[in-house]
Amino acid sequence: MKVKSSSSLARRQFLRQTSLGVGAGLAFPSLFLNKTFAATGQNPSELVRLGIIGTGGQGVSNMRAMMKNVVAVCDVDKTHVQSAAAMVEKANGSKPKVFSDYRKLLDDKSIDAVLVATPDHWHALPSIEACLAGKDVYCEKPLTLFIEEGKTLVKAARKMKRIVQCGSQQRSEGKFLKAAEYVRNGRIGKIKRVLVGLVGVNWTKDPLVADSEPPPELDYNMWLGPAPQRPYNKQRVHYFFRFFWDYSGGQMTNWGAHHLDITQWALGMDNSGPTEILGKGEFDPEKRFEVPSAFDITYKYANGVIVECQSPVPKVAPLIPDRKEQALEILDGKTEFTGCIFEGEKGLLYVNRGVIRVWPDDIFETPIKDGDVRLHQSTEHHQDWLECIKTRKPPICDVAIGHRSATVCHLGNIAIRTGRKIQWDPVKEVVVGDAEAAKLTTKAYRAPWKLPQV
Repeated sequence: MKVKSSSSLARRQFLRQTSLGVGAGLAFPSLFLNKTFAATGQNPSELVRLGIIGTGGQGVSNMRAMMKNVVAVCDVDKTHVQSAAAMVEKANGSKPKVFSDYRKLLDDKSIDAVLVATPDHWHALPSIEACLAGKDVYCEKPLTLFIEEGKTLVKAARKMKRIVQCGSQQRSEGKFLKAAEYVRNGRIGKIKRVLVGLVGVNWTKDPLVADSEPPPELDYNMWLGPAPQRPYNKQRVHYFFRFFWDYSGGQMTNWGAHHLDITQWALGMDNSGPTEILGKGEFDPEKRFEVPSAFDITYKYANGVIVECQSPVPKVAPLIPDRKEQALEILDGKTEFTGCIFEGEKGLLYVNRGVIRVWPDDIFETPIKDGDVRLHQSTEHHQDWLECIKTRKPPICDVAIGHRSATVCHLGNIAIRTGRKIQWDPVKEVVVGDAEAAKLTTKAYRAPWKLPQV
């Protein structure tokens, strides 16, 4: 396998130094865990030595969930990484290793796995290179910035036999599992439509600011990485990066990566996707940000199921005019919703964080049985990943699943940006009959960064 990337020299050095060790590691992926367990009697999952790449808000949230495993932190913002290091030292009683360049962290053989919680345009590349370095990966959603990244990440994970968990943690909440199992087992009948409601753009209330020099604590060139060179503006970095095409895909990839992921799960489409996508969007008249401020996207699947995804916070009555009263009932009288509403021939099911309701309400009186379709059960998303590192079984949101869910989001944005119906082949994973739209499934990295060829 020939790998071309910005860190190819480091990768070659890694392979030269550990050619025998890597082969042994792949053959016996839990060897170090088993040896330590035999010596100490400790739970092997507690011994995974973890490096955190990206220590902003989401990175710190993830870090706290696995604090006892953290031995290293990495960020291009000195304020973020120093704060994270102090948290780790206080919690664990020892100082973690501190990095500003993720490639150096990946070269550290004492680190077994990494958690990637960077801005979206930095999700795929560190995850791919971590797999190639023989490390397991937990990567925040959306897994990718564009579809080709996801295809490459899946190849890298499979080639190197890595355990890669996508941070779509709703799959580890019991109500979403219950919803998916009731839908999959036909309890509300054959599914006709799924309605997906997303929140709107939560742009800063501050007035627009001029470009400026980056603050001294931020390595802005490294923050940009593979993204195009642009002047620094504080309203394009950290949280607000998600509203610019260079770095993210707006609320479609932010919240769609959650609720469309649950839609795919419940429909049994984890390894597939829609075949037709049509979308329209509205954009900020002041051009403060680039992604749609509102959108309506219709997905059609090969089995005839229609998925209607709208933002911001759609009204339910116009979407289900023939079952308006029932829809309002499962929404507890609310006229707007976020989350997923599954419309079956026999009933409706609504699920969102912390809530699940069904009409008619007697559907839940018959529990899911052992002989029914049963899905992967996880009560804690991070622990599921750590346990799968030990067992080498696929986690609840495996890399291929995260890639497929992100693809649904990317296709919605492509439909909006082109203004045309997109024909998608979910088997070959290509846009059919539209060369211009197909170009949006990939993107050139800024030199010297390159998407590895796996």
